[in-house]
Amino acid sequence: MRLTGATAVVTGGSSGIGLETAAQLAARGARVTVIGSDATRVQAAAAAVGAMPVVCDFADATAVLALARALADGSASGGSVPDLVVHNAGVGLRAPASEVNADELARIFAINVFAPITLTAAMVPVMVQRGSGRLAFVGSIAGAVGAAGESVYAATKSALTGHADSLRVELAGTGVGVTVLLPGVVATNFFDRRGTPYHRTNPKPVAASRVARGLLRGIERNADLVTVPGWLRVPIALQAVTPQLFGRLAGRFGR
Repeated sequence: MRLTGATAVVTGGSSGIGLETAAQLAARGARVTVIGSDATRVQAAAAAVGAMPVVCDFADATAVLALARALADGSASGGSVPDLVVHNAGVGLRAPASEVNADELARIFAINVFAPITLTAAMVPVMVQRGSGRLAFVGSIAGAVGAAGESVYAATKSALTGHADSLRVELAGTGVGVTVLLPGVVATNFFDRRGTPYHRTNPKPVAASRVARGLLRGIERNADLVTVPGWLRVPIALQAVTPQLFGRLAGRFGR
């Protein structure tokens, strides 16, 4: 996919991976819309990268439906239906599975799963009719192999990437592509916002700018899957091929 001149939308674009992705898209000559829930941060991010700001609370189903309509008719992206949508908005949750309450469960699934699926459903018909476009979904290594203490967060990311993988098959031959990004630990304020700092010695967090570069390189190459760092394909393959061995290793080293 050619990014120069493309109309791109980045959800969760006011910080972390989203902000870096928006900045690098703008540097490549794309027309960018930054979407986020905090008006002050969204305005600041948009001003910093020369993007159009849109505020939407992804936990609010009514607001998400309104945004979906605005994306489908182009009014949320400067008058043009997006060529590229990066579904990056998400929240984390670290807690034992037995201690997650109903409100937390509803909120994290609303933001991480229901919102991107709702937005996608609105945009797919327009993209298919046009015969071009790409949808990029930011998942997590946790959603691919699991992570102790993050069962609910991992479930949301697994659901999102499962949706994306199925959507790719559904859209085959339409000109609309689907990219899934599976990053490892990223040096952002994600952990501060979830209320629990990153506690493991390894793997070391990677810079958000590196993740964004990897994602955009994958999008330019029409890649189905992008992992950052690249070695994450090894545990993903190991879990798929020998789940019992992977489970023993994860139980010993993955807490």
